[in-house]
Amino acid sequence: MPKWSLRRRPGRTLGLLLLLVLSFLVLRRYLNPKVGSCDREGALSLRVFMLNVLSVLFLAAASACSSPAVGPSPGSSNEESHLSRLNWTSVLPLWLQRQRLGLRTKGPNFMLEDSTFQILGGSIHYFRVPREYWRDRLLKLKACGLNTLTTYVPWNLHEPERGKFDFSGNLDLEAFIWLAAKIGLWVILRPGPYICSEIDLGGLPSWLLQDPDMKLRTTYPGFTKAVDLYFDHLMSRVVPLQYKHGGPIIAVQVENEYGSYNGDHAYMPYIKKALEDRGIIEMLLTSDNKDGLEKGVVDGVLATINLQSQQELVALNSILLSIQGIQPKMVMEYWTGWFDSWGGSHNILDSSEVLQTVSAIIKDGSSINLYMFHGGTNFGFINGAMHFGDYKADVTSYDYDAILTEAGDYTAKYTKLRELFGTFSGVPPPPPPELTAKMVYEPVTPSFYLSLWDALLYMDKPITSEIPINMENLPVNNGNGQAFGYVLYETTIFSSGVLSGLVRDRGQVFLNRVSIGFLDYTTTKITIPLTQGYTILRILVENRGRVNYGNNIDSQRKGLIGNLYLNNKPLKNFKIYSLDMTKQFFQRFDMDKWSVVPKEITFPAFFLGTLSVGIYPSDTFLKLEGWVKGVVLVNDHNLGRYWNVGPQETLYLPGVWLDKGLNKHVQPTLALQHRLVLPGPVNHIRDLSPSRVLAPTPNCSETLLAPPSHFCLLTVWDHTCGILTPAPSSVCPQPHGRNTDSWPSLSVACM
Repeated sequence: MPKWSLRRRPGRTLGLLLLLVLSFLVLRRYLNPKVGSCDREGALSLRVFMLNVLSVLFLAAASACSSPAVGPSPGSSNEESHLSRLNWTSVLPLWLQRQRLGLRTKGPNFMLEDSTFQILGGSIHYFRVPREYWRDRLLKLKACGLNTLTTYVPWNLHEPERGKFDFSGNLDLEAFIWLAAKIGLWVILRPGPYICSEIDLGGLPSWLLQDPDMKLRTTYPGFTKAVDLYFDHLMSRVVPLQYKHGGPIIAVQVENEYGSYNGDHAYMPYIKKALEDRGIIEMLLTSDNKDGLEKGVVDGVLATINLQSQQELVALNSILLSIQGIQPKMVMEYWTGWFDSWGGSHNILDSSEVLQTVSAIIKDGSSINLYMFHGGTNFGFINGAMHFGDYKADVTSYDYDAILTEAGDYTAKYTKLRELFGTFSGVPPPPPPELTAKMVYEPVTPSFYLSLWDALLYMDKPITSEIPINMENLPVNNGNGQAFGYVLYETTIFSSGVLSGLVRDRGQVFLNRVSIGFLDYTTTKITIPLTQGYTILRILVENRGRVNYGNNIDSQRKGLIGNLYLNNKPLKNFKIYSLDMTKQFFQRFDMDKWSVVPKEITFPAFFLGTLSVGIYPSDTFLKLEGWVKGVVLVNDHNLGRYWNVGPQETLYLPGVWLDKGLNKHVQPTLALQHRLVLPGPVNHIRDLSPSRVLAPTPNCSETLLAPPSHFCLLTVWDHTCGILTPAPSSVCPQPHGRNTDSWPSLSVACM
């Protein structure tokens, strides 16, 4: 907000000056009253009253001149930065303050102050959306007819090391919430500490698992001590954002779906008290699905439900009535779609079914939150996993078949629900924002190459240990272990035989530099062929994502777990390399370390290429046709994992991450790489379901390009063995799972 000045607001200045003069004249009359002793007590009271009035007027004038902000100022250069409000509750006498009752219950209704209030919410996770697009996604939520934003808070991202907190950039929670307020949205905050959310370990930091006796989501002292320290910091940021303090937060959720876990009866009361002791004064909620509703209830906390069908709605509302009597009903999570797992099928929920269920929920008098309204992307390595029988890691895209696509485009669900909410409220929603631009770029061929074995020469000295050390207990990152990425284990062997061990999650086995197979959850043994003399045994282990839901979260340590055996004898004397694939990791590879891509390539390897970008960088999707498994980085932004087992076939590349100038693309490659391709002119894309037409996006079959005035450097990491002849890659803007006819691709990494 620009500073207020006389030149900009002359009328306001004169008004305030007149008020001050009037106050002075009144005070002059009453501060020296010519009264007898019997009137002095009344005069004193009047004097105090007038001093209060003068204080208020003076502070109003001073605050106007210093222009206190009432939240983020979208028109300014740092539009989402948190600017402190003037807190009138500390200025005005109590009898002048407007009563702030906040969100409360009255029979079957929510009340906000003295008005009946029905929550129409949608979930957007700030950590899954580029900060530059927060405003666009929130405006689209508002334009759909919704009045409330809900978001989780991921502990593992905000406290990557013990006591080291990060609320900057894309993790600026306060800026996100103030921006929602600026747009006119209320906020329901879901701070965990456990959030599920298909994120690694349900949002809990991996360094908790350094304790071999750790019992997550319980009152185990090692866990509660860490939660207390985290909440001390987090709640100091959240408390000023509450409704009763002038912010938009009207409710706070206590943990998440604990009834399905139910490992400690004292745990939920502990979390409730931890929130209240740190200043949380708004309404508290719980959230549970059909498996845990009856066990997830907490005294003094309103229970809400999670579901996807009308049948579940009837059953769960019946349970709610028996548990807490006549109270407002709320579906905290109406699942608008579902997430995907590698090797599985793409999940789709028909828009007509969504419309029918949402209509039934509203007509039932329930409040609702659309989970997800906009899913976004599991950038980097933050995806979670499920492990019920088989281990299944979540894909990079968190498109979720939600109301908006992964790239923020409109869907049939959006159109139908917007009409429904407009009809229900009787007030037309604001007009929807225009779509963000998409672009198809020229194919990219990697220009430079660096094999993992050569890259080891430029890495930190390896950790030496008699036995294998799991990822979380490696002595790296200031004693906090390694959270994400890969670990390379090396030792020497002198004979053939059967190699066995517990590998989490997927380990590629090499003899010297030759790959001989994989160890994972289903393959726990591999035959070592006859060798002569001294041989280096290497196992490159990938952490594919820790389980985020279920009773086995305490056992989510990654890497080699316990001993590695050859012919049932434990191997000793390991060298261990931490390959976390962070920005700092790649900074050690100066250009003089790279070589031109050879005709015969040794995997695992990193590939480096440049993407030519026009004058206006736009969103696109990276098509990884022919590449097998790895991750892609563009200008130090990790776009996430790719794997040719599907169902995801492209990676979302936000245009705001493409610089005006040289853009770097690094692709570490874990599997056979083939070609990369980039986007063209705007057409349309269709969902796999015939009824769903999504948003305008480019078609790779056409190429209409702006002058190549800018470049993107692309890095790819792919892990595989064999010979590769790199071919061009293509990039077309098209979201994962919506249409697989023509996908964009940039560059990727082969490992």
